[in-house]
Amino acid sequence: MILAGDIGGTHTRLAAYTVAGGRLRPERAQNYSSPAHAGLAEIVERFVAGREADYRHACFGIAGPVQAGRVTTPNLPWRIEAAALSTLLGGVAVTLINDLEASAHGIAMLAPGDFVTINAGEAGARGNAAVVSAGTGLGEAGLYWDGGKLHPFACEGGHTDFGPRNEAEVGLLNYLLARFERVSYERVVSGPGLKHIYDFLRDSGRGAETPAVAEAMRAQDPAAVISAAALAGRCTLCAQALDMFVSLYGAEAGNAALKFFARAGVYLGGGIAPQIVARLGDGGFMRAFTAKGRMRPLLEAMPVRVILNPDVALLGAARVAAAAARLME
Repeated sequence: MILAGDIGGTHTRLAAYTVAGGRLRPERAQNYSSPAHAGLAEIVERFVAGREADYRHACFGIAGPVQAGRVTTPNLPWRIEAAALSTLLGGVAVTLINDLEASAHGIAMLAPGDFVTINAGEAGARGNAAVVSAGTGLGEAGLYWDGGKLHPFACEGGHTDFGPRNEAEVGLLNYLLARFERVSYERVVSGPGLKHIYDFLRDSGRGAETPAVAEAMRAQDPAAVISAAALAGRCTLCAQALDMFVSLYGAEAGNAALKFFARAGVYLGGGIAPQIVARLGDGGFMRAFTAKGRMRPLLEAMPVRVILNPDVALLGAARVAAAAARLME
């Protein structure tokens, strides 16, 4: 038995797996609200309480920079330590990895039906790959091709400086600089980022707010409300915000593709992409993705796929745990 976790700013998902014939078989899984708990240890303790299990290894993919078995999460007031979790689990070895690194490991566990292709790219392309995932925050990871297989690695590319490309985006930058000391890509390409874009367009007179949308945002997740209203054609301002968001997502995914030289492709993960996959595929994303001057042909040849399976990071963490326990490669 192995224990795996996908820990984000909004949700924490834990699962116990057995491994047979090189395959992971889920035995039990549970979702928790991250902000409703004081830390990961509290959630793990609840998950294992009253259930005897012979765990061989545990791995947790965490939204944040992991260093020497420790991480302070940027979107939660948590400090997580592998040693403390190991003690809690009775001495079971614990590995902490970045959640996007976990997603990168999980890609190999998915089936063709777990993806939607929005750019076919070059057939049979091999080389490095990248994952860019917008959700509560903006996560990025790379996969290095050694000539035989891909090796995932973490980065914090979502926290790089936001670079506007046109007058409207310069206005967005200045608008956010009045609210924040610094503006990263995560400030605009994330769930909160979509709301920031909406607020900017409204407050700068670029669109009129719909009362029903404003009321819905007071009771529900604003990003989900904006996306739903935009996709349903119920709100022009929401549609403008989503279009700007998609373009910014494409631009930053293209930046990551260039930095990682992701010839084998870019994967779009996180909770937002599957919900707006139709809008991601209507041309705006790829126009921004490929708008890199002389590098356009390189980017046009890169496959771009949306990950539909919400368990990708959980599967990746389980794969790392199983490999550490020598139960699978």
